[in-house]
Amino acid sequence: MTAVDDEGSAPAGAQSGRRVARVLIDSPLPQLDRLFDYEVPAALATEAVPGVRVRVPLRSAGRVVDGLLVDLGEPDAESRPLSQLEAVVSPVRVLPPSLYALARRAADRAAGSAGDILRLAIPRRMVRAEKAWLAADPPARPTVDPTDLAWADGVLAAYPGLAEALDDGERLAVDAPPIPSRLDDARAIGSWAVLLGAAATHVLAGGRSVVLAVPDHRDRAQLEAVLEARIPSGALVRDDARQSGPARYAAFLRTLSDAPCVVIGNRSAVYAPVSDPGLVALWDDGDPLLGEPLSPGVHARDAALLRQELDGSALLFAGHTRTTDVERLVAVGWVRDLPAARRVSPRVVLTSTREGESRAARIPSSAFAAAREALAEGPVLVQVARPGYAPVLVCAACRHPARCPSCGGPLHAARHGAVPTCSWCGRAAHAWTCPECTSAMLRMASAGSERTADELGRAFPGTRVVVADGDHPVTQVDARPALVVSTRGAEPLALGGYRAVILLDGDRMLMADDLRIGESCLRWWSNAAALAAPGAPVHLVGVTGDVARALATWTQAAYARAELADRTPLRMPPAVRVAAVDGQRRAVDAALADLRRAVPELDAEAVLGPVPRGEGVRALVRFDYAVGARVAASLRASVVSEAVKGRRPAKGRAPAAAHTLKVRVDVPDLDL
Repeated sequence: MTAVDDEGSAPAGAQSGRRVARVLIDSPLPQLDRLFDYEVPAALATEAVPGVRVRVPLRSAGRVVDGLLVDLGEPDAESRPLSQLEAVVSPVRVLPPSLYALARRAADRAAGSAGDILRLAIPRRMVRAEKAWLAADPPARPTVDPTDLAWADGVLAAYPGLAEALDDGERLAVDAPPIPSRLDDARAIGSWAVLLGAAATHVLAGGRSVVLAVPDHRDRAQLEAVLEARIPSGALVRDDARQSGPARYAAFLRTLSDAPCVVIGNRSAVYAPVSDPGLVALWDDGDPLLGEPLSPGVHARDAALLRQELDGSALLFAGHTRTTDVERLVAVGWVRDLPAARRVSPRVVLTSTREGESRAARIPSSAFAAAREALAEGPVLVQVARPGYAPVLVCAACRHPARCPSCGGPLHAARHGAVPTCSWCGRAAHAWTCPECTSAMLRMASAGSERTADELGRAFPGTRVVVADGDHPVTQVDARPALVVSTRGAEPLALGGYRAVILLDGDRMLMADDLRIGESCLRWWSNAAALAAPGAPVHLVGVTGDVARALATWTQAAYARAELADRTPLRMPPAVRVAAVDGQRRAVDAALADLRRAVPELDAEAVLGPVPRGEGVRALVRFDYAVGARVAASLRASVVSEAVKGRRPAKGRAPAAAHTLKVRVDVPDLDL
């Protein structure tokens, strides 16, 4: 939408035949999320082209601000006074039309600003990196070796019709093979990385670009290891927030080239402005790291769906589990489920305590025996719920949770016999007493990764013990016998796969107050089980029910279908979409009233709340996908209206608080 108002106007008269630049201003203010018209002075006529960074005057701010030149056009027949562009910052066209269209669509769907999306997609300008890129020769068009193409097609043959579907630009959901693999140089790798690497090689060989989005740097490293030996080095682009500013900007500039490439990155990689995209693939879309925490909070999965619709590329969702979001798309026919030619699954054992065995035993005797037997051949993985030694302490007398006397935070123990420390403020509680019963004795209510490693080290003397968690990152272990104690999601790869996998604390994980906890647990356990060597036992300890059966039978897609069926009559996501409206009571009530007028289809049960939250209130709005565009537009209009009111207070009244209304569409958790 093109908009013109007094922000870009000046009292000076306008000349006929002038060129007009339509600029998106870089501002967090929601009322400035539109295109403003500026006159292009003659001195900048050759430099002011669509896509470049510019500097423009903003009268309301009384200063010159940054912006992106989106489009050029002729003025209306009616003469209007316009301010002139102040400067063109760089000749590089960092905003291709396709990227702006994607950002606009994603922002409108999420009731947000296109500028916020582009801030994630376009890195900050680095002058030295830009000069080096402008001085260098354009990247050559990559050529894939026929041997590598044959390898890729051989891998894709495990899924009949996958190669043809990629060429036809289909939307696919694929269950990755849950077995470990290795590269030619004997490095451990997940078979999922081999599958996505083969898909990328196949599409690049056809002359089109590929975007691969993964949750974290460890997944990215696996994909890089697969592709660096299969495609030309100049065609592999790393897009990662962990990179230095110049390196990330140089990678972004490479994606602007006409030469096809393969981009591997985190959630923001889905916006990479590659030339002629042929495939966008997401690995493990249920991982919360693919959800964008910054406004407007567009999930990488939703951005990929929008991009596929705009570009016509193939779209691939791959994982060891199936999220209910992807399963809904399969159910409505928007995404096609593509099964493997041969079903492969780990050997999962549901382990519980035997008759006469103490129910308090954390590791039942059967799992203990499996670990002892497997250690004769190689490493054993033990997954636990939490890091640390004793993440939770309670009063030994009354079992009341131990809290910090200073701030009320939970106390934890760094090691056996250590002084308890607050998890919030870090203070040591030297003379702690229970406020309920005055006891001074503490008890460890849970065992973290370090305590589990300590206990297993005593149970298996002489065995190497490795701790892998956030404080002790480990990416790979060798094939020698070892007990690898890891928190969920931090499991290292093992050369040849683990000889046994023991999944502890499953009952505690399932107790979390989260709508998607069943999905999350199944994903954590499935990803760990996929690290086991073929035929190695995977023991799930102390868990029964639908989630355990889905893991044991390796029917994650069926579990997702059942979950979706259960949520549909309850009107819970993803059966419906949910928007959270936060702010002062007056602003939230006004937004909800405007919403009901704009979308009369909303029934009486569509709105939950408002309920007190912090200094304001929160309301949840449940709505069907068919009315999503109108709901987002109405809520966005309310946000803009409140922002303008805060900027221009009524006469005699103090200015309203800035951003008195906040909206987030498609909240990841209803408890947020």
